[in-house]
Amino acid sequence: MFENLSDKLQAVFDRLNKRGILNEQDVDVALREVRLALLEADVNFKVVKEFLARVKLRAIGAEVHKSLTPGQAVVKIVHEELLTTLGEPGKLDLGGPAPHVIMLVGLQGSGKTTTAAKLALRLRNSGMRPILVAADTYRPAAILQLEQLGKQLNIPVHAEGNKIPPPQICQNAVSHAVQGAYDVVILDTAGRLQIDETMMAEVEKIKAVTKPQEVLLVADAMTGQEAVNIADAFNKRLGLTGLILTKVDGDARGGAAISMRAVTGVPIKFMGEGEKPDAFEPFYPDRLAGRILGMGDMLSLIEKAQVNYDEAEAAKTAEKLMSAKFDLDDFLGQIRQIKKMGPLNEVMAMIPGLNKLSKELTPDMTDKQLKRVEAIISSMTMHERHNPDVLNASRKRRVAKGSGTSVQEINQIVVQFRQTQKMMKQMSTNPRMRGLGGMFGKR
Repeated sequence: MFENLSDKLQAVFDRLNKRGILNEQDVDVALREVRLALLEADVNFKVVKEFLARVKLRAIGAEVHKSLTPGQAVVKIVHEELLTTLGEPGKLDLGGPAPHVIMLVGLQGSGKTTTAAKLALRLRNSGMRPILVAADTYRPAAILQLEQLGKQLNIPVHAEGNKIPPPQICQNAVSHAVQGAYDVVILDTAGRLQIDETMMAEVEKIKAVTKPQEVLLVADAMTGQEAVNIADAFNKRLGLTGLILTKVDGDARGGAAISMRAVTGVPIKFMGEGEKPDAFEPFYPDRLAGRILGMGDMLSLIEKAQVNYDEAEAAKTAEKLMSAKFDLDDFLGQIRQIKKMGPLNEVMAMIPGLNKLSKELTPDMTDKQLKRVEAIISSMTMHERHNPDVLNASRKRRVAKGSGTSVQEINQIVVQFRQTQKMMKQMSTNPRMRGLGGMFGKR
């Protein structure tokens, strides 16, 4: 989502880092380019103005002049002020007696129904008992969609058809949750194509009869500047407690995420990527700022690994790596673990220093390469995987035929694998590297 903005800002900072000493004119030129990049990314112009005023005040002061690397000092200032603009991480308020009511509001097409299911799954995975409420009685098939999602995730759905007024449905759902000992009630309210008085009056009534602890606006990141206006309008009428940004994996320019928090004063609590139920994560301003400025996001990468990696298997593999006993079968296992974490270019983008390289690789390229390597190793016998040296010409032809690849590709994999083995053997004999294997797989 922030690719264009990130590229433009990195270009500005690269030029600054080439300068030995920065003067006020250098800072002004750089900030003009930053201003243009932010405006092109759909950041609200008032937010841009206030943000750059704070950056300039610090950048032309002693903080930069005393630095040995003035360009890096400016990057640090921009990063810190970006964090100020994005605000503190928002957490759900689930205090007090159960059931806790979470009300989702937003325009039609923002992804409320899918988001309701994602949020319910996340809460259930944290040990709670959520129930979904189908309160959108206007959109065709909205109730059916929520029921299907609930069935898919094994999460109960309270639905009363489309003849009963939504405020009554929501009130009945809360009573049902009390009787059923549910911890959280998630209200999937109706959206409209635009903000209108009838819609606002209905959600105000739902809020009055259910008294939710959380009123979360689900906003489509693709709407850009309009998302800011929508958030402001809902906040003035309902008193929002948080924002959920959806479709951040699309080609949105990213300005909505930066602007909405600053304009409304309401924290962004979650971000949704894609349609998969688990494509939903808490909003961490520091991680987002790191992505925007091309610093990577190692914490999110670690969390992905913790979810998708088998801890015992990771420790076992690390032990083999450090003892130089790592073979092609272990390598195949690692490829399959990595594939669970998502497209390789997205994983690389989270690693500091590899974000530029990741942009040169399309998901199709990286996935295709991994699949070819997986096909080659899968076409080998277990004896060949454990002992690559036995791969003579006839065996390689058989593997090539079985995997739909060429002998040349097999040779390349074997050469690369031997280089890795050699490097691991050198590391295992280095006293400084001893004990490293025990770090793998730990959380």
